[in-house]
Amino acid sequence: MLRSRHLTRAARAIGTSAAAAALSVAAAQSALACDIADFTAAPACDSAGKPVVRVTDKDASGTPATLTLKIELSMPGGERDVDTGTIGHPTAQGASVDLHPLDWHAGQTFVVHVKAGDSVDEDLKPPVVVPDDFTCTPAGGSTPSASPTPSAPASSAAPSARPSSAASAVPAPARSGSPAASPVASGAPSPAGGGTRLAETGASSGTPLIAGAAAALVVVGGGIVLVLRRKAAQRSR
Repeated sequence: MLRSRHLTRAARAIGTSAAAAALSVAAAQSALACDIADFTAAPACDSAGKPVVRVTDKDASGTPATLTLKIELSMPGGERDVDTGTIGHPTAQGASVDLHPLDWHAGQTFVVHVKAGDSVDEDLKPPVVVPDDFTCTPAGGSTPSASPTPSAPASSAAPSARPSSAASAVPAPARSGSPAASPVASGAPSPAGGGTRLAETGASSGTPLIAGAAAALVVVGGGIVLVLRRKAAQRSR
């Protein structure tokens, strides 16, 4: 009778221990199960300096997850798939993947749908909204200025070019002895009372000969007149 009581107590202790172990295993499995709370999404910049939606999975169970990025349209309830990604080996420390949108501007809203095994098949909440002051720096360069300095118009160079062209149009002073320096070649009238043009129109190279001949005729005529006067005087006597 005493022995049977000891066996009963031992059976109860074993049963209690087994039940506790089962509860511990169930609790551990539930703690490691994938949950939508393990996922987060936020705007980020990739290695090329492009804006992306970065999704991070901190699922300790290591359940692979498939992610779908959707863009909210202006129509009520309207969405469109723009990119997909996969996290094959999530860890408790976190594993991330970048989803690339086709359009990106301030206020744009994106929804990330998560599918992980049989545990998760739903959208991340809240959706990702692009902040107004969010910018990315392109790889190997700086962020472009919002107000670039306009280049000078082509017409602004005209005033600086005109003086040089005007100066080049001014003729250089004529050298001494050049035909261009002669008043006759330039066609400018000579001053009154003399000048090369007036001498050429009033005389020629034969003028001295004509003057000499006229003087000789005057002398001969004077001599003839004297001779005739003497003859007349002799006759009158």
